[in-house]
Amino acid sequence: MKSKTIYARFVKRVVDILLSGLALIILCPVLVVVAFLVRTKLGSPVIFKQKRPGLNEEIFTMYKFRTMTSEKDGQGNLLPDDVRLTKFGKLLRSTSLDELPELWNIFKGDMSIVGPRPLLVEYLPLYNEEQRQRHLVRPGLTGWAQVNGRNAISWIEKFKLDCQYVNNITFKQDLLIFFLTIKKVFVKEGITSETSVTNEKFEGNE
Repeated sequence: MKSKTIYARFVKRVVDILLSGLALIILCPVLVVVAFLVRTKLGSPVIFKQKRPGLNEEIFTMYKFRTMTSEKDGQGNLLPDDVRLTKFGKLLRSTSLDELPELWNIFKGDMSIVGPRPLLVEYLPLYNEEQRQRHLVRPGLTGWAQVNGRNAISWIEKFKLDCQYVNNITFKQDLLIFFLTIKKVFVKEGITSETSVTNEKFEGNE
């Protein structure tokens, strides 16, 4: 990783606090309405919580709005994602409304507005040395990989884009990613992979 710029070391965190705090205040009515709809259509809990690795691989709890039901088979196992992901859940994902609770993660310092997306803890032993660089910065609500394919590109491509971002953090690029993210949300590109309704599991490098 290249030496951090003043923006990456100090200014970026200040921007995260100010923007996430402002967004939480402005979007409070939206958060309340979405929470009510999730409770009505999908049941409780309204908030989906999951452990994810953050800066320097420290584990934190990430918050999202629930998008799947808790339907199980006769043996008590959860049904496949494509069965549990309802039309309403797909709407939340396609509009990225399910990601809104992550604003609290950003305000707390677990995440940043822009950075590599926080993935599953179980993936940690599977990364090579280059891919582990994605944890040298705070994970993001959106990132370089998200505006360049999101779930429609391969894991290897995502990790390369993540590392490119980590090695070149600038205010200009963060601003570009922010506005490209808004565009992606409106055109609804790359929401699913070719083999999954969400994202296929990372099985490690060949």
